[in-house]
Amino acid sequence: MSEKLTAIIEQLKSLTLLEAADLVKEIETTFGIDTSVATATVAVGALPTSAPAAEAVEEKTAFEITLNEVPADKKIAVLKVVRSVTGLGLKESKDIVDNVPKLLKEGVTKEESEKIKKEVEEAGGKVTIK
Repeated sequence: MSEKLTAIIEQLKSLTLLEAADLVKEIETTFGIDTSVATATVAVGALPTSAPAAEAVEEKTAFEITLNEVPADKKIAVLKVVRSVTGLGLKESKDIVDNVPKLLKEGVTKEESEKIKKEVEEAGGKVTIK
């Protein structure tokens, strides 16, 4: 990068947010462009080429756990796990276990969803996390 560009970048780094907003408005006026439309394109284009695409995608924070399969000989063990995970009564938990696939829990964190999956699988059931 040339010294001229390096100097401009250093000056931009020292701007306050108000000064940066004024600069954007002035650039729009001077060059007759609308940066509100181009912002998303420029922001994606400005990512370093070595940055993985996954960084541009927002990480999911809430997950759904669906009970997919319960072997007949493991129903009681899975039923106990379902009751402890959902906090439901015996009848409601039995309805979930007997009528798979069923949503077990939603809006849980990744760590909690992995913990629930491990508990259900140890009891003999199969779940999916979405």
